[in-house]
Amino acid sequence: MFADTHCHLSYLAGRGIDAASVIRELADKEVPFVLDAGTRSNDLKERIDFVNGIIVAIQDSSLKEKASSMLRFAAGIWPDKDAIADRFLHLDVLCEQMELCADDKRLCAIGECGFDRHWNSDDADEKGEAELFDMQLDLARELQLPVIVHSRDAFEQTLAGIKNAGVSRGVIHCYSYGIEEARAFLDEGWYISFSGSVTYAKKARMSETEKLVRFIPADRLLLETDAPYLAPVPFRGKPNTPLFIEHTYRFVANIRGLGAEELAASVLQNARTLFG
Repeated sequence: MFADTHCHLSYLAGRGIDAASVIRELADKEVPFVLDAGTRSNDLKERIDFVNGIIVAIQDSSLKEKASSMLRFAAGIWPDKDAIADRFLHLDVLCEQMELCADDKRLCAIGECGFDRHWNSDDADEKGEAELFDMQLDLARELQLPVIVHSRDAFEQTLAGIKNAGVSRGVIHCYSYGIEEARAFLDEGWYISFSGSVTYAKKARMSETEKLVRFIPADRLLLETDAPYLAPVPFRGKPNTPLFIEHTYRFVANIRGLGAEELAASVLQNARTLFG
């Protein structure tokens, strides 16, 4: 039941996790939706091939069908310094990758893309970072796809890019701002997604975290792992997998006064609405 709206399945092996075993277990648990997000301009085909190779090797035909049907993909360029410096080339490569995979109906979003002013703190990077984001927003609008946005220490830049592009379908993944920033994104029609990091709140900030979690409207809330990163409590500090997302659901459901299964049904509907 517990959909994972943002993870990186092909990164699991690098953290010592058997991705094939994870995918089989997700299918066995009948997880309905897992979205594998892109970070590099040239990674879409290799990510799809990686997952397809795992699915083909599943012997049980029912399990194989479940594994295939639960998976979705996004294609995008994370704003690292190389991508920013050669942004026009990287956009061309991204478009080529999407053309190569055009027949795969599991491609459902552009992203992740956006700003990371924590790592890209040089002022010289900001203009290129904004242009790279703008180009991907334009691509999403042209293709009528939603956008998965990475935004760290860059609320103003992110909101300005969204408004200027006139894009009103997307999600701020791994949300890290406050209520007023959430209100601004929600006013533009966007969704808010919490990862396992929401479970890390220190006692002194728990009240603030609870207010934020309760503030997001039920029909705009998504949950994710961002696996293999940001494992929720009680696995904090360990490599993350989509199998751990249930802990984030239970944490958020408790704050919102819901059962975890009720929250899971709501988030799944939101994922289907946003990503089709």
